Amino acid sequence: MSNIGLIIEERSRDIGDFLVGRLIPFRKKRMIGPFIFIDHMGPTELGPDRYMDVNQHPHLGLSTLTFMLEGEIIHEDSLGTQQRIKPGSVNWMTAGKGVTHTERTPKDMREGTIFTAHGYQIWVALPKELEDMEPQFHHIDGKDLPKWLDNGVEFTLVAGEGYGKESPVPVHSNLFMVEVKNTESYSLNVNGKLKGEIGICIVEGSIEACGEVVEKGNILVSKVEDTCNIILRPNTHLLLFGGEPFPEERHIYWNFVSSSKEKIEAAKEAWRNKTFPMMENDNTYVPLPE
Repeated sequence: MSNIGLIIEERSRDIGDFLVGRLIPFRKKRMIGPFIFIDHMGPTELGPDRYMDVNQHPHLGLSTLTFMLEGEIIHEDSLGTQQRIKPGSVNWMTAGKGVTHTERTPKDMREGTIFTAHGYQIWVALPKELEDMEPQFHHIDGKDLPKWLDNGVEFTLVAGEGYGKESPVPVHSNLFMVEVKNTESYSLNVNGKLKGEIGICIVEGSIEACGEVVEKGNILVSKVEDTCNIILRPNTHLLLFGGEPFPEERHIYWNFVSSSKEKIEAAKEAWRNKTFPMMENDNTYVPLPE
């Protein structure tokens, strides 16, 4: 997904062991582990006259992770992929040296029905030595992701490694993304369960951390490995994400991420000139923002 107009420098605040802000990157914190961008899509009603139509646009130096909570999307890309994603499944596209794609509401959902679209579009930067790798696309069905219960709380390991388990999503660095859902109040223990920097995205509900209540729509970033106790209030839905940070800085321009400003400039020029890898059966084009 293109991030035109979506990166907003929200005010962040410090509550002790955590920084709190809305989406990333935010002020004081540009990345959480290798995660460099999170866009919360919706929840929004689509149909009968309004559908999702993200035209052909490029990516460089990152993997996109699409995780739908409600609604469905058709992904098509310059590799020839056509993949429908349903709630709970993962679309994992690694751009590497360059890929283009579109994301649209499926044709069979454009017949006048009204439905909710809700999900997350997440960008994970690639390690420096893999920034020029060949593009790849993988789809992992929700039933194939590790799931477990703890005192009635539902856990799903969406990507990476955590809680002694490993997701089948073929990631390229040490990272994790875990979905957590509870109905009753629950004390969340992350110590020793997850490696690296830890982000907590509150999808629904609220949590108590360091004596403060943080509501849905916020992301907390742990500043220490020994975080204070996190209490999930009833009917809360979280995404835990993060991992080992890279030693080098990452530059970001539009949909391009790289450790090299020169590679980003070359990608900008290629997209302007339409010499970037393009899709065969789609002539749409999102211009480079100037």
